[in-house]
Amino acid sequence: MPLLFADLDNTLIDRDAAFRTAVTAFLAVHDQPRTDLAWVMEIDGSGHAPRDVVAAALTSRYPHLSPAIGTLLDNGGAEHATLSVATENALREARAAGWTCVIVTNGRTVQQEAKIYRTGLDRLVHGWVVSESAGHRKPDPQIFHLAADLALRDVHSVRPVTSRSEWTSGDWLIGDSPQADIAAAVTLGLPSVWIANGRRWPETAFHPTHITPDVAAAIHHVIRSNSTHR
Repeated sequence: MPLLFADLDNTLIDRDAAFRTAVTAFLAVHDQPRTDLAWVMEIDGSGHAPRDVVAAALTSRYPHLSPAIGTLLDNGGAEHATLSVATENALREARAAGWTCVIVTNGRTVQQEAKIYRTGLDRLVHGWVVSESAGHRKPDPQIFHLAADLALRDVHSVRPVTSRSEWTSGDWLIGDSPQADIAAAVTLGLPSVWIANGRRWPETAFHPTHITPDVAAAIHHVIRSNSTHR
């Protein structure tokens, strides 16, 4: 069974929309200007900014709201995460076509797993690996080796495993981050799909195998690509 590695934030789920909703509620509850939303989202950098950097910036702006800031960042908008019907259907199609689907995500384990369970992704994939638990962050190849072993054993927790050293000729990687996802695919020798989310591809040193506007289109491309090469 070929492996389909998929990123979580801003790939399988719209992490920015969920966090934007959480920040909007935070500002409203604490009587802060709604116009601060754009500033917070910029500081957050789609979740790629280090937590301590974001926390320091928010605490400097809202010094009396330190506990609430901690809660906001700990949750990361997980309580507002949703899964689109198109993405759910695409994952079901992938599984029906014989794919082993596994999520590989950087982040805090509690927060990322909250998103997975809230959206029902736990019932749609064969497993997941979160960087905090794995002890490796994308684009480190080791986190993908862990994910492969976990997915093929159909387990949902990290434990010592032997790294999978060779990939099946049909394995693919899907993600929205040029550095964390696509660069990792290049290093691993895997074909990849970059989720553009309205952006232009920013790198010149390396490129994804394919670019799509959203994850459902990416999954469908992967399914078609493998079916035509059998």
